[in-house]
Amino acid sequence: MYLSKKIKIGFSFLIVMFAINSYSQSNNFKVTLDAGHGGHDFGANYSGRVEKNIALAIVLKVGKILESYPKIDVIYTRKTDVFIGLIERANIANRADSHIFVSIHLNANRNTAADGTETYVMGMNKIASNLEAAKAENAVITMEKDYKQKYEGFDPNSPETMIGMTLMQEEYLDNSISLAGKVEDAFALLGKKIRHGGVKQAPFMVLHKAYMPRVLIETGFVSNPTEGELLNSEEGQYDIAKAIADAIISYKNEYFGDGGAEIFGEKPSQILKENPVQTNEMIDADKVKIKKDTLGSIYKIQLSASKKKLALEPKNFNGLKNVSIVYEDNIYKYLYGETSDYEMAKNQLKEARTKGYNSAFLIAFKNGKKISIQEAIK
Repeated sequence: MYLSKKIKIGFSFLIVMFAINSYSQSNNFKVTLDAGHGGHDFGANYSGRVEKNIALAIVLKVGKILESYPKIDVIYTRKTDVFIGLIERANIANRADSHIFVSIHLNANRNTAADGTETYVMGMNKIASNLEAAKAENAVITMEKDYKQKYEGFDPNSPETMIGMTLMQEEYLDNSISLAGKVEDAFALLGKKIRHGGVKQAPFMVLHKAYMPRVLIETGFVSNPTEGELLNSEEGQYDIAKAIADAIISYKNEYFGDGGAEIFGEKPSQILKENPVQTNEMIDADKVKIKKDTLGSIYKIQLSASKKKLALEPKNFNGLKNVSIVYEDNIYKYLYGETSDYEMAKNQLKEARTKGYNSAFLIAFKNGKKISIQEAIK
C-alpha cells in the first residue's frame, strides 16, 4: 500500500510538472524562420554566391539572436541543406501555431546593378516586377514530384491563378504589413551598406499557405557583385540578421508586450480589433497631443511596450530622460526623445540601446500621425 501511494504521488507530480511545462511553452512567442530553397534547389547562383547557402546562414544567425531572448521559441523549416516543399514550409509554421512566419531569400536580376532589399506580404498586387519576383520563387514547386496534384489549379508561371484559390490573406494583412515595415525600417538603419527597398505585395505560394502574419524578405541582390559579396560575408550576414531579429523583437514587443507584461495566447489580429485608441493621443499626466510639425517629420524611439503603466521617471528607464507614453491597442508604449533630424534620431537610438534597450526602434510622425521611416526620410 505504501509503495502504491508513493507511485500515485510520483505520478501526480509528473502530471503537474507536465502541465506546468506545457503551459510555459504555450506562453512563448513563436517565430518560424524559413531559409529559402535548399538541397537540389540552389535558388539564384552568381559567381559562387549561392542563394540557398546564404539564406540558411542568415536564418541561423537570426535564430541564434532570437534564442538569446527569454520566452521566444524559434522554429526552423530547415537547419541544413535539404529540400522542403513550399506547402510543407508553411505547414511547419501552422503545426507549431507560430505567431509569425518569416521566409528569407536573396534577389537576382539580369541587370547586375540592381540592389537593395524588398520585403513582401501576401497580396494580389499586379505590378509586373512584383509578379516576376513571385514567379521566380513559386517556380520551386515544379521541383516537387507531385506538384500538379498538390497545387491543382495553380500555374507557377502565372501567379494570378492564385486568385481562384482560397485566400486567407486579409485576416493577417495589417499585421504582416506592420512586421514588413519594421524589417525595412531596420534595414534603413544599416545606411549605405544595404539600400532598403520598401514593403511590397505579391502572390507567393509559401506565404499563401501560412495562416498567420507572414513576410518574405529579399535580403539583397546576389547578382550584384558588391552587394552579393557583402551578403556572402559573415559581417554582411550578421548585419542583415541583426536587423531582421530587431524587427521581430520590436513587433513582438508592440503586439505582445515586452518581457515585463506579455500578452501571449492571442493572435495579433485579435489584439488589434479590441477597443482601438487614436494613435495620436499621448498619455503623459494630462494627455498631451503629439506635437504637430508642419515643416517635416518628428522621430521618436520606442523603448518598449507593456500592459503596465510606469511613472515617467528616469529611474524607471535606465536613466533616460524625456520619455513619453502613448496608449495604443490596449498597450502602453514608451517613447524616448523627439527630433526632426534623422541623424540625431539614429544617435538617440544608439543611446537607448547602450542603456539596455536592445530592441528599441525608430518611429516617425507627420502632423501628429504615425508614418513609416521610409516616408519620413523622403
